[in-house]
Amino acid sequence: MRFPSVKAVFPALLVLLSACSESTSTKTEQPAAPPVAASDTTAAAVVTPPAPDTAAIHNVAAFLAGLPVSTRSELKSLAAQPAWQAHAADQSQSWDKYHSTRTTKIEAWAATELDSVRAASPTVFYPFSGPDFLNVTTMFPTSATYVLLGLEPVGTVPGPATLENSQLFPALKASLWSVLNFSFFRTNDMAVELNSKKPDSNTLSKANSIVKTAERANQRVNIGGVVPLMLLFATRTNHQVEALRYVQLTPEGQLTEADSAIIRKPGPKTVPGVEIKLRTRSGQEKTVLYFSADISDWKLGTTQDAVLKYVRTLGPLTTYVKSATYLMHKSYFSKVRNLVLERSNYLLQDDSGIAMKYFKPTDWQFTYYGTYKRPINLFAKQYQPELTAAYTDKAHPPRPLPFGTGYNWRENDSNLLLARRVTPVAE
Repeated sequence: MRFPSVKAVFPALLVLLSACSESTSTKTEQPAAPPVAASDTTAAAVVTPPAPDTAAIHNVAAFLAGLPVSTRSELKSLAAQPAWQAHAADQSQSWDKYHSTRTTKIEAWAATELDSVRAASPTVFYPFSGPDFLNVTTMFPTSATYVLLGLEPVGTVPGPATLENSQLFPALKASLWSVLNFSFFRTNDMAVELNSKKPDSNTLSKANSIVKTAERANQRVNIGGVVPLMLLFATRTNHQVEALRYVQLTPEGQLTEADSAIIRKPGPKTVPGVEIKLRTRSGQEKTVLYFSADISDWKLGTTQDAVLKYVRTLGPLTTYVKSATYLMHKSYFSKVRNLVLERSNYLLQDDSGIAMKYFKPTDWQFTYYGTYKRPINLFAKQYQPELTAAYTDKAHPPRPLPFGTGYNWRENDSNLLLARRVTPVAE
């Protein structure tokens, strides 16, 4: 999640899609039914056509992710071109590395440490997420509903002009680079900061090169907004994309449909969003919602707290917070902080989430993981002595965290806190 003073996560993430969007309904291709032999005594029987090859929206998602599209897809010819073939090979290499270094470790850890939490987490709330469906579904793969919030614009499904532009692929790569290497979407202003404690000239040089590539790519193609990346993450985490629709929230917090014009240019009091329907390989149906909203106290007043009203209708929550720029430490993010504390049965966060001083010790049980170090220099003022005391308690030492996460992103430098409510929230 980026912080409000920065206008972009990467240049490739912030410009609204200029290409016309694909249809947001679930389009399917209908293969012709095979010929039916007529009976000796009756007319030819009516035969139901075979299942559709796949949804058109899923083909777009697979194309963006460098994965095969269906044999009947209109994108098949584009996927045969050298530019896409190179993109697919690069994506395969990047994701193989990511899964071997991160996914397998997170899955093994969470299967043990979050087993009971997962079973009690039908709905996961992920404020300050940006398009990061990747990490939340890895942590909570069996949840049915995910609600993500961020400042990033919604964007739209890439249309033909965008998909045919070979500059789409370097722009995607630039947008993905930090989340695959650092576990979060990084702003340009943090490029040097994140490497300041342990300078790595090769990493920094590569980061600068990636950003420059994104800037050049964006002169020719716009992929701004979260929709393309969320579609990509869905397919790369083994989900079938079944439907997508644009939505908005009424001032009362009710979810309604929206057209792409509102999504591209929402008014100051509008809360635009997108709803994506997914299906896992095992057949589980999932709903992923993303809302583009400034959830500071002042802006929530402008939109009449529509986002928080909506979240309150979802029942008890499991909340996940990571790389949240310490916003809920501040007094002017009290509304969203209070919502999380009031409606969550579980809260999994790094130290950039809710400061320890806001928890009532009698209401929560805490399990600490990893290592707590001082925040990176950019957030030095958010140091918490309470966490240092907890992490150095020899009578109750923290549990291992075998992967990196958050701004201190290196393995053995990261922390997570699991807070369990003593008395569960009522329905």
